[in-house]
Amino acid sequence: MNLDLLRTFFAVLEAGSLNKAAERLHVSQSTLTRQIQSLEQLVGGRLLERTSAGVVPTAAGQELREGMQPVVERFDTIFANVRRFAQGQRDRLRVGYVASAAAAFLNRALADLRAAHPEVKVQLLDLSPGEQIAALRKSEVDVALLGHAGVFISREFYTRCLASVEVAVALSECDSLAEKAALKLADLRDRAFVGAPEADMPGHNHWVVQLCRGAGFRPRFALEGDSLAHGLSSVVTESAVMLVPAYLGDLTTPGVVFRPLDEPAARWEIYVAWQRGKLAAPVKTLLDALARTAPGPGSQEPSAPPRRS
Repeated sequence: MNLDLLRTFFAVLEAGSLNKAAERLHVSQSTLTRQIQSLEQLVGGRLLERTSAGVVPTAAGQELREGMQPVVERFDTIFANVRRFAQGQRDRLRVGYVASAAAAFLNRALADLRAAHPEVKVQLLDLSPGEQIAALRKSEVDVALLGHAGVFISREFYTRCLASVEVAVALSECDSLAEKAALKLADLRDRAFVGAPEADMPGHNHWVVQLCRGAGFRPRFALEGDSLAHGLSSVVTESAVMLVPAYLGDLTTPGVVFRPLDEPAARWEIYVAWQRGKLAAPVKTLLDALARTAPGPGSQEPSAPPRRS
């Protein structure tokens, strides 16, 4: 159905007469009449009736107005927003993030963003890396701050590796390995590992497996922690170990200690990802601020058509 015909119909109802509507729309009354007739042909019946006071909707016309006017208004709003986005204009910014990385990478960047764009409303969404990727694909977030899962979406979105940080081992304070100042992967050969659900942290378990294989063994996973808190509590209850970014070593978790992992190949990468298209000024400001906070090896933009989600 032609949206212009619907807008003409609504204009006639608002004006109360074909003549007044034609004047407001700057068209002839005969043109307006033909448009209304075209719409009536589409629906298969009359939509307007002439009265001494002007025109009023028939039952079908009333049904059309009640059902379609909100749709057309919503369409106009969405299209206006899309046009603003395409032109790089933005009055809100939705940022997905992993809570454990916020203090180290996000907070100072957000302060820079607020200073440069105080008019922009920032919506912060605490989501797992998997949830952030899903939100990016649904256009529910504009920027996502996630761990090394970002490497898997570099063909779908713009991505930048912000930092490559050292890895630590979370283990029970009662574990004999807790006496060591630093650990090697070989020290963990006989320990069970706490993994992560693929839906929450894509590629994490595979990353652990590859690291351990490089040290000559295949890790055994005791369970998958569905959150950082669950994973760390499982370190104690299951007498297991968990590989985490070294900056989490500042956390105070009852029964858990953190020891540096002395392995050059073990690095925890922090990625930021954002939607394709023209870069809005607030997004650029945030990305630049993130890069200043944690300078990394640079950005990677899609070089091939995106995979279907």
